[in-house]
Amino acid sequence: MRRGLFITFEGPDGSGKTTQIKRLQMFFEDKGQKTLLTREPGGTIIGEKIRTLILDPEHKEMDPITEAMLYAASRAQHTAQVILPAINSGCTVICDRYMDSSIAYQGYGRKLGDPVRVINEIAVRGLAPDLTFLLLLDPEVGKSRICGELDRLELEKSAYHNDVYQGYLKLAEQNPKRIVVIDADRGIEEIHTEILETIAARIHPDLLSMR
Repeated sequence: MRRGLFITFEGPDGSGKTTQIKRLQMFFEDKGQKTLLTREPGGTIIGEKIRTLILDPEHKEMDPITEAMLYAASRAQHTAQVILPAINSGCTVICDRYMDSSIAYQGYGRKLGDPVRVINEIAVRGLAPDLTFLLLLDPEVGKSRICGELDRLELEKSAYHNDVYQGYLKLAEQNPKRIVVIDADRGIEEIHTEILETIAARIHPDLLSMR
């Protein structure tokens, strides 16, 4: 059986990831491609419980190392229980955030550095996305787009979110073959078209001609 694709979406909060992920899922399913949409932290019963712990605004005392290890623990369960089995069954997996998020938010944002990469490489068992879309948007603009109550990380000061943004830029520079930077300050349809064209050019030549 042919291995499924693994596509991830990254970016600052409010960059429009959710909208683009859902549009991509609909595109694949309209073409008859079995697709799984999932998210991090979360994606499993265990992961969703960890997500609640991490993002709860009441947990202001959470140590940065605790935070990083909780993310890695959720990712380890998610990779083993959901992502790997789906890919091995031929399903295309589209994931809202993956290992790059931890490197950006904890490695750069929390200033924990390279140990974040190390613990997450253990968590993902060597599984890397085939393609990652990094939707970039000024952190202040992104924050203004968020509706409803902010979670614990969204409530962090601007300096933290700027460090995360810079971390994403460095990751894109280090991984140009995998990470595709998308200007998220544009129309939804324009961004969606660029994503489809990129997938077709890089990992799925028959994508746009599928019936």
